[in-house]
Amino acid sequence: MQKITKVVIPAAGFGTRFLPATKANPKEMLPIVDKPVIQYAAEEAVAAGIKDIIFIIGRNKQSIEDHFDKAYELEAELAAKQKTLLIDSVQAIVPSFVNCIFIRQPTALGLGHAIHCARPVISNEPFAIILPDDLIDSDSCGCLSQMMDIYNQTGKSVLAVERVKGPEISKYGVIEIENFEDRLGKIKTIVEKPPFESAPSDLGVVGRYILSYKVMEILGRLPPGSGGEIQLTDGISELLKLEDINAFEFYGTRFDCGSKLGFLKANIALGTKSGEVGESLISWIKEQKF
Repeated sequence: MQKITKVVIPAAGFGTRFLPATKANPKEMLPIVDKPVIQYAAEEAVAAGIKDIIFIIGRNKQSIEDHFDKAYELEAELAAKQKTLLIDSVQAIVPSFVNCIFIRQPTALGLGHAIHCARPVISNEPFAIILPDDLIDSDSCGCLSQMMDIYNQTGKSVLAVERVKGPEISKYGVIEIENFEDRLGKIKTIVEKPPFESAPSDLGVVGRYILSYKVMEILGRLPPGSGGEIQLTDGISELLKLEDINAFEFYGTRFDCGSKLGFLKANIALGTKSGEVGESLISWIKEQKF
């Protein structure tokens, strides 16, 4: 069984739901408290033992590369002012043992296409995927670390899922599952954004995956699916015909930071946990009469 050392983080979207804020600034760089959304994804990957982070980017995403690059001038300025804690926070963005690799997605042809852009780096290795819009806060270990434990026990691909109530399920890839015990089970089928009435379950796939390299071969030959795009869900459905895939209901709270409401909820929830402003924020919230 090969060890998972690589993660793909797609960040090539336009972020139209956050216009005009994202006209010149990538949505992945919008801050949750004091860190951009995409940094939470990178930190989760590093905590899970990832050594190579592969960012899939598009036009106007230079600030993402800059964020994960070394900032010599900034560090020199902070050192001159003896701001040690700030230097530490900047240098901790990417540990020295982690490689950041940036690949351009030339055309926006869907999530499946974005993932396939990483094939030259992935080669014949199993790999992980983190969608940065899905920020998952856990009081124990991160979601990807939990999934790594499942993969290390089973040697099989694994998708993160959560319960989705009502018609909202039609916004997700939805699974049909068997032998679902202790938050883990074997996937029978997966369907992209089914109508609420015909959804096979209330278990929606969220933005964490560990997949066999075989999915790269499949994505390379898939025709466009829903929305005229190459869908990762369709690739996973084909992968199911070749091997078993598990679903895991993770421990933690997911915030959909691709939506304004989810973004605001994440800022409030993580803000209340901040050692710097948490207590003050909680006190302010209690005083308000909304």
